[in-house]
Amino acid sequence: MDPLAAVSEELVEIDGQIADIFRALSNGFQKLEKVKDVNRQSRQLEELTDKMRECKRLIKEFDREVKEMESRTDANTHKMLNEKKQSMIKELNSYVALKKQHQSNLESNKRVDLFDGPNEGFGEENVLLASSMTNQQLMDRGNQMMDETDQAIDRAKKVVQDTVDVGTETAAALKAQTEQMSRIVNELDSIHFSIKKASKLVKEVGRQVATDKCIMALLFLIVIGVIAIIIVKLVNPNSKDIRDIPGLAPPAMNRRLLWTPD
Repeated sequence: MDPLAAVSEELVEIDGQIADIFRALSNGFQKLEKVKDVNRQSRQLEELTDKMRECKRLIKEFDREVKEMESRTDANTHKMLNEKKQSMIKELNSYVALKKQHQSNLESNKRVDLFDGPNEGFGEENVLLASSMTNQQLMDRGNQMMDETDQAIDRAKKVVQDTVDVGTETAAALKAQTEQMSRIVNELDSIHFSIKKASKLVKEVGRQVATDKCIMALLFLIVIGVIAIIIVKLVNPNSKDIRDIPGLAPPAMNRRLLWTPD
């Protein structure tokens, strides 16, 4: 019985997936040694690299599960899980080293001829043709290849020049956008300053209006008081509780004649 089954079903599942990847890696590297075509070797090596990345992810997931279960397992079980993880890492590192070795061999065997045509076996065909050519024909053929090379170089220069032009236009557009953004920021600052200044003016006007309202209310009360005193004086002129208002003449008293005609 698998000792992982007594610990966690998730660990058993992850261990099974990692074992399947290790078997696939072993078979893949065995097939890679039999492949002679460089392009096929490169493609197969990329597939094996993807499998190793997936295996690394599963090992990390296995390690997370082990850490989460550390408080629920005893020391022997935790030690067994760590040894299992270390063995997985060791086996994966062996495949990584094997991949690096194949990658180095692939790069050393790969030869790129910049002036080759798209057809395979073109070099062998050129050797056969060269053996049957005269010196003049070889010179003509060489001059033709040089002309083709010059044309290829000219096309490459044109592509480079077009790329430089596009880069220059892009840089100019970015500069213009940067300047536009700077202007927008300055305008926003001006708007913010204007809004702040307007807020202060509104507050000052509000205070002035409140002060004016208070003054008007006070004057209104004074006027009402004066009117009330006048009314009371007119209604009850003999009242001693209300003093005379300065500037307001007291009401005329009833005159008594000292002499009355018979």
